[in-house]
Amino acid sequence: MSTRQRAIVAMIDGLDPAYAAPEVMPNLNRLGALGTAAVVEAVAPTVTNANNAGISCAAWPSEHGITGNYYYDPATGDEDYMEDSELLLRPTLMTRVADAGGKAALLTAKKKTVSLLGTKTTLGFAAEEPPAEFTDRYGRPPGIYSAGINHWLWTVAVDLLRTRPDIDLLYVHTTDFPMHAWAPGDQESNEHLTRLDALIGEAVDAAPDAALFATADHGMNAKKLVHDLNQALADRGAPVRRALSAEKDKYVRHHRTFGGTAWVWLRRPQDEGRVTDAINGLPGIERVLTRSDAAAAFHLHPDRIGDLVVLGDPDTVFGDLEPGRESEDLPAAYRSHGSLHEVQVPLVAHNNESLPYLTPPRNNKDLLTPLLNGWLDS
Repeated sequence: MSTRQRAIVAMIDGLDPAYAAPEVMPNLNRLGALGTAAVVEAVAPTVTNANNAGISCAAWPSEHGITGNYYYDPATGDEDYMEDSELLLRPTLMTRVADAGGKAALLTAKKKTVSLLGTKTTLGFAAEEPPAEFTDRYGRPPGIYSAGINHWLWTVAVDLLRTRPDIDLLYVHTTDFPMHAWAPGDQESNEHLTRLDALIGEAVDAAPDAALFATADHGMNAKKLVHDLNQALADRGAPVRRALSAEKDKYVRHHRTFGGTAWVWLRRPQDEGRVTDAINGLPGIERVLTRSDAAAAFHLHPDRIGDLVVLGDPDTVFGDLEPGRESEDLPAAYRSHGSLHEVQVPLVAHNNESLPYLTPPRNNKDLLTPLLNGWLDS
């Protein structure tokens, strides 16, 4: 691995293309203009774990097995967060680098990313709970519900690039709390991203030999309405075994666990038509697909999604509400993702002449295919 070009991966959580204007992120735009820059599609559902796994494994959810942030097992009735590396069906690029004799580091804002993607990393930690040696060197990071935690994270990344040339791959994953909090063009958003962009520029300057690969896991939109499908379907005489948001995770201040895709498990197969009709009668429903149709359309693992897959329109999300409430109007400032309307994301590659794309990237999961082709298959 020591003879192969170093690589920096910037997974900028929630970076809708509307955020990445040249006047806000001049370095990212400049680096893309010098290399590869495109708007590509994220993986559906547009939630972090499915896309982070797709980017780091360079594979579809049908191949790596992570279909959302949360899962339900109809055989046992168990449900839990989808953030254990044992759920991965493909090795991450970090694991493959280690198996090839190299060193990979994973820096992330969120603890869940370490448990999902951190296997075999030489260095892997979350700014949410940083090791003492890093707080001694860089100070305590701001909290997980802040913009400053991303700046702290990239400050560490810049220093590691200067002081640890033995690290072959540095994967840096931020939090999208600022995108949930602020729309593109808001002063707070611009301040967050301009500082982040400056740190990315410092990272490139600190490691001029390294290739940079950057993308996002999903976009972000304002939402107006949330449905609790468990309650709504029970109220309409079409009860189901379980309905849940694919977006559900532990970071409730980001989005209250609401997202634009829902999985629905039926009580009986013969309920499919009645439940589908009841869902389609709700406002804000874009599509209802069967398990097989959704798996084929979006490259999903069929054993890890519901019997039905429900997609919201641009204004609508799904999630659990208080008992007795089937829907709720959302505050004007509420922003989230998870639907097909957050599928567009930027992709940038710079200084990767020795690690070129063999075909133009079309999805964010294609971001790191040059490393697979150039590093690990050679």
